[in-house]
Amino acid sequence: MNTKHIRMPLDILMTLVSIVLMGGAYLFPEDIVHEICGVTMFILWAVHITLNRRWYGALSRGKYNAHRILQTVINCGILVCVIFLMISAIILSNHIFTFLGIESGLGFARTAHLLASHWYFMFMSLHIGLHADMLAGKTKAPREGVPAIILRVVFILISIYGIYAFITRGIWRYLILQQQFFFFDFERGYILFALDYISIIILFATAIHYLIKLIKKGKTNEHNS
Repeated sequence: MNTKHIRMPLDILMTLVSIVLMGGAYLFPEDIVHEICGVTMFILWAVHITLNRRWYGALSRGKYNAHRILQTVINCGILVCVIFLMISAIILSNHIFTFLGIESGLGFARTAHLLASHWYFMFMSLHIGLHADMLAGKTKAPREGVPAIILRVVFILISIYGIYAFITRGIWRYLILQQQFFFFDFERGYILFALDYISIIILFATAIHYLIKLIKKGKTNEHNS
């Protein structure tokens, strides 16, 4: 079965669901919607891992250069976050998993869920950047000439705004547990929330994309010297 046509829609859907989940239960009047989205996300991840099972199977084979080490750290970081999110979500569940009768560990689960969700968001953004060239190829984005320059300028401007959004949304506070509860700014609204988080994704995806280019360029210069 050819999975090439499945991968991109799957990745886009996973990114959109991730942004929705980052809003916690504040985006919906009933928190069961958040739980349903969470379960949907885990199913999508199961499909994603299945489609990429060969990559996981090859972890113990071959040589590791800087690019592969970076890719492995990011992908394994996502997997660890997903595991913690799944465990903590089951413990915190008020609807779907209540039949399990779990009543202990709520404090740990809340902290783990907050921490894992934000690190997952960061790793996911970096993961997108790892595949920027592939995404550009599939979407037929221009790589040279005036349109390419305009596209780069747009991404740079969005990334600059992403820095602002990263600071004002206090993402860094969640990453180091300086803030131990999720705050949703209702004054800024839902649309700006989504735009801010998309700009943060673009910020870190762009950063890792150009870091990889520097690594590859350094390796090429080393071979040519």
